[in-house]
Amino acid sequence: MSHQFASVADLEEKTITFKQLSKHCWAFTAEGDPNTGVIIGDDSVMIIDATATPVMAQSLVTEIRKVTDKPIKYVTLSHYHAVRVLGASGYKEHGLEQIIASQNTYELIIERGQQDMDSEIGRFPRLFKSVDSIPGLTWPTITFPEKMTLWMGDLEVHIMHPGRGHTKGDTVVWVPSERVLFSGDLVECDAACYTGDAYLSDWPATLDKLVALEPEKVIPGRGPALDTPEKVASGMQYTRDFVTTLYESAQQAVANDMGLKGAMSLTRDTMDPKFGHVFIYEHCLPFDVTRAFDEASGIRDPRIWTAERDNEMWHSLQMEKPVS
Repeated sequence: MSHQFASVADLEEKTITFKQLSKHCWAFTAEGDPNTGVIIGDDSVMIIDATATPVMAQSLVTEIRKVTDKPIKYVTLSHYHAVRVLGASGYKEHGLEQIIASQNTYELIIERGQQDMDSEIGRFPRLFKSVDSIPGLTWPTITFPEKMTLWMGDLEVHIMHPGRGHTKGDTVVWVPSERVLFSGDLVECDAACYTGDAYLSDWPATLDKLVALEPEKVIPGRGPALDTPEKVASGMQYTRDFVTTLYESAQQAVANDMGLKGAMSLTRDTMDPKFGHVFIYEHCLPFDVTRAFDEASGIRDPRIWTAERDNEMWHSLQMEKPVS
């Protein structure tokens, strides 16, 4: 049995790729680490998800400066998780004017932003390189309830809250003229879906809204860019399969009065064969099962994760992978 989060042992640096997907859209990806999107408009640049620390943000700025000197005016937050937002201050010296988030994301930062920051730094030490450079929580300067449109010169950009899934505030960025979607963690590829703050019963319907946009390219929250319609469809289905298999396992465990440890065992039986090989699976699974069991038990809104709760859950629930 492991006494540390699985992610603590993940110390290997990942290979970073900065890939152009369309005339204005780019993907900054790193082998299963959190992705960042970039839109280079006619007069400015938008970052979608800011990286974990201001120092780490400079790696992205370096790549952007290889292709444009336009000011980085906008940072859009796909949701509130610390690993995605705490690097925002790193763009201030490069022209940052606005940090954009959904109203629900703003409310989550108020409710649990500090606890999330403390717990995530403990879970992912490699991803919080130069953690001392973080000045504090990242606060949006613009919020919206469901949708807003931003014009970056002549480029139309839609920023939307399509529904609940990974969190209650999930935000996507859609460039309709190029049919490119920046999905945040609503869509994953070759990586586990972290569902510790999720609304699992809502997630499939939210995915339906993304499918209805008919994107031709998607930058998922983790994993490689999905750069063909076929890969987009596969990524959407992969995410749907992960969250529905997880939630159905929890529902079965609750219906049969199996308890949380029983739910973990049952979930491993159904999910390990399909997903056990993907990025961050071993780290996510205990958090995922705990939230799925709560929701299946009638706890509609996710409980707040703290560093203390993280450790209590991990030590009580972390199980060795079954021997095949």
